[in-house]
Parts: sequence; C-alpha cells; structure tokens
Amino acid sequence: MTAELFVPPDFVVPRRLETAQFVLEPLGPQHNEADYAAWSSSMDHIHATPGWEESSWPRSMTPNENRADLERHASDFESRTGFTYSVLSPDGDVIGCVYIYPVPDEAVDARVLSWVRGSEAELDAPLWRAVSGWVESDWPFENVEYAARD
Repeated sequence: MTAELFVPPDFVVPRRLETAQFVLEPLGPQHNEADYAAWSSSMDHIHATPGWEESSWPRSMTPNENRADLERHASDFESRTGFTYSVLSPDGDVIGCVYIYPVPDEAVDARVLSWVRGSEAELDAPLWRAVSGWVESDWPFENVEYAARD
C-alpha cells in the first residue's frame, strides 16, 4: 500500500486501547517530558526488545529533538500515514510506545513495533498480546509484522 492509502479513507482510526495494566492514546508533544524520561532511561532494554535489535533508535537526543520527533509522529497520525501511541500506566505515566506504520514490502500491510521502559519489562508480553489482538480485530490489515514475545 502507498503511504497515502495506508488505511482506507472511511476507516475510523482507534483513539484508545484500554486494559487493566495500561492505556494507549495517540502520542504527541504533550507527552514529551514523560516520553523522554521513559525511553532515555531504557535504551539498552529497548534495543533488546524483539523488533528493535537492529534499529538506529533509540539514540541520544535532547528533549527538544524528542519533541520534534513527537510532533512528526503526531503529524503522521493526523495525515493517516502512520500511527504512534503512548503507552500509559493507569496513573498516566508514559511507560512505552506502540508504532503502526506501512512497510515497503507488499506482502505486509503494516509493521507494528512496541517497547516498554526497562522498569516495566514485565508488561512487554501483555502489551504485545493486547496490541496483537487489537490490530487483528480493529484495524484493516490482513498481514501484519509484529515481532513475537515469549
């Protein structure tokens, strides 16, 4: 699929996924401080997370560079070319992120990546299970790449 047709024009993009352990909401610059704290304290953990082993991110960035990155993700969400969600604890702290983006490989409709902060590592598999089910039930994709968790 081309980026501009990542999701059908009439598809209503989900704004929230809520479980007893976490809530997903669209990522934006309002999350900058908590998002920066979450990933910058967990870089080694994120790089060890399935799907992130070869990624060039996370890398050292300033809080202002992070804000620009969040603004880019929010713009992608608004333009429907990619969807990034903050993973929030029940008390509202950022504990991770979920990314849903197109891939050039036509055999795959979307790639999903997720991470949780190192201090919340036990939530990685529950997040993967919840997001996998959500993408299957609520999103218009036939073939999704999302690195499995144990």
